[in-house]
Amino acid sequence: MAAPTSARLAVLIDADNAQPSIVEGLLAEIAKYGTAYVKRIYGNWTSPQLQGWKDVLLEYSIHPVQQFSYTRGKNATDSAMIIDAMDLLYTDRFQGFCIVSSDSDFTSLARRIRESGLNVYGFGERKTPNPFVKACDRFIYTDVLVQQLDETAAKDEAEKSHPIQPPKKLSRQELKQDTKLLNLFRKAIAANEDEDGWANLGAIGSSVAKQTPEFDPRNYGYRKLSELVDATGLFEIDQRGDGPARTLYVRDKRRK
Repeated sequence: MAAPTSARLAVLIDADNAQPSIVEGLLAEIAKYGTAYVKRIYGNWTSPQLQGWKDVLLEYSIHPVQQFSYTRGKNATDSAMIIDAMDLLYTDRFQGFCIVSSDSDFTSLARRIRESGLNVYGFGERKTPNPFVKACDRFIYTDVLVQQLDETAAKDEAEKSHPIQPPKKLSRQELKQDTKLLNLFRKAIAANEDEDGWANLGAIGSSVAKQTPEFDPRNYGYRKLSELVDATGLFEIDQRGDGPARTLYVRDKRRK
């Protein structure tokens, strides 16, 4: 589910739970959902662990917010992000929030923002707890953002302090064994099919995203939903129309 590209978005980054190597892909992904009118990143900037982020803040115009670690074992950064998010929410100037973290502490924040009718886009590593993932309208795993870089850039990033690697492309046999994925597709087709069993690919994608916020064809190594569906070998794809009017329809091969 994507907001109009003109939507005003607030981007809040937890520097302790995100890597600077994702920033290019992150901002490119966010641009699909709207315009980042606010870009803030939170952390203790006196800490040498955040040096990597310091190198990219100016280039990408990300505003650093200083948060000292007052007590050992307590994450003051999370509290600062949550307070700022609520302040921004109450201004009524935004249509969506992007929360960049792998921390479950933001679960309630995401849920509260959605209760106000705004979209929440989460970005985090595969280790992100499921409650936070499900609390978002859409959740994008950060390893797929590295995949958007060209091969040379991705190699350079991998040689740095945190080697984030893009997901490998799953084979047809591996996809056929993914029962959860296949059931998602089949349920989405059944919910949108016509009398002959054909369902619009866009409608399928919307249905899947509503059921599973973390779904993304890039998680399986494919850039587009159509490529992933076709790779399973279990569905027919019919192209109708040409050029900009082209529309793809999908049908379960078992329907024949």
